[in-house]
Amino acid sequence: QVQLVESGGGLVQAGGSLRLSCAASGRSFSTAAMGWFRQAPGKEREFVATISWNGGTTNAADSVKGRFTISRDNAKNTVYLQMNSLIPEDTAVYYCAARAAGWGPSNVPDEYDYWGQGTQVTVSS
Repeated sequence: QVQLVESGGGLVQAGGSLRLSCAASGRSFSTAAMGWFRQAPGKEREFVATISWNGGTTNAADSVKGRFTISRDNAKNTVYLQMNSLIPEDTAVYYCAARAAGWGPSNVPDEYDYWGQGTQVTVSS
């Protein structure tokens, strides 16, 4: 079992940066692939980035490549999403998610077993 709590969201001007954190509790965090997803009003939840259990493999959506970076610190049971050069289209609720232990990174929401409550990111123009 893994519990996830996101933080770090807020209001930022276009071109600015934010770093989201996802604190996890549960013994299986260090062996779980993690992901970030986002959902804007009236839209479906979409993939942002994913990372393997040891951080050796990462992947990001084309829309955020070169601007967002996912990382993790297993000693702190935390995964991060560094977001730079933010644009208004990045406005959404951002969710952290964890797969069951032993599974690799994925960009498919249904393949994740645990979800945080979300944190709002608003980018003003």
